[in-house]
Amino acid sequence: MKTFEESGIRCLDLHGVRHNYVESQLIDFCYRFQDELPLKIICGNSKKMMDICAISLRSNGIDYDFQRYGIILIVKI
Repeated sequence: MKTFEESGIRCLDLHGVRHNYVESQLIDFCYRFQDELPLKIICGNSKKMMDICAISLRSNGIDYDFQRYGIILIVKI
């Protein structure tokens, strides 16, 4: 899991992560850093990756917003 801090926001970069591992890494990241909200998820240009993330977040009751294409902002857990 590639995590880093950018402008005071904890980020998860999903570039290079296989689609079948995304959900577990994403949810683990959200709960591990839930005290540091907001969190940023970098999906890149893959529509499928963004869909996987959105479905995973919704199914776990995590509120998010698409900051811009390819970037998801976690706002409430």
